[in-house]
Amino acid sequence: METLSFTWLGHGTFLFGSPGGKRLLVDPWVATNPVCPEASKKIRELDLILLTHGHDDHTADAVSIGRATLARVIAPYELALWLQQKGLQSVTGMNRGGTIEAAGLSITMVPACHSSSIVEDGRIVYLGEPCGYVIRFEDGLTIYFAGDTSIFGDMRLIAELYHPRIAFLPIGDTYTMGPQQAAKACELLGVTQVVPMHYGTFPSLTGTPGRLRELVEPRGVQVIELKPGETAS
Repeated sequence: METLSFTWLGHGTFLFGSPGGKRLLVDPWVATNPVCPEASKKIRELDLILLTHGHDDHTADAVSIGRATLARVIAPYELALWLQQKGLQSVTGMNRGGTIEAAGLSITMVPACHSSSIVEDGRIVYLGEPCGYVIRFEDGLTIYFAGDTSIFGDMRLIAELYHPRIAFLPIGDTYTMGPQQAAKACELLGVTQVVPMHYGTFPSLTGTPGRLRELVEPRGVQVIELKPGETAS
């Protein structure tokens, strides 16, 4: 069995390679993502797609990649219905608190504090509540993928129930947590490693990994900072 690998494709988009050889894409936005490397925009041989909410900087390529790869898509219930209306066949709707087994992984949907919608024909379409995910891989390693969120006190419960080792947290500020909130989230979650995301894409996203590092590394939390297209394992 291999070790977990993950590649940051920019913004909130990650491609995971599981220890058992499964490929999992979270919040696919690559084609028009200004920081996604050109070489990373073609995604093939995918097993699962996870979506945290409906905003197009997290879902823009869900339909096209879902069709091209025939990957199973997991999303909050209302977003799942919308994807089915767009023609995707292999879609599983969930809600927060639920756990399913998919491609040999345990996937739990957990809360996020954000919003979820998309604009179609000039109208805002509501796409349910946002979420994060706790993912337990084949070797037992557990991660927490926050999606877009502020800090919230029930991150303590995520720590108590699931014991994640790595947290993937937004740090950009303005629309999500900034570094100060993310540092507190690391404390609530009890993680030993944090991967910052959702920063640097636009000028309004001002939080930086350097600031997060200043806050958490003295407490023994390692910041895994990636450049778009870079892989860690």
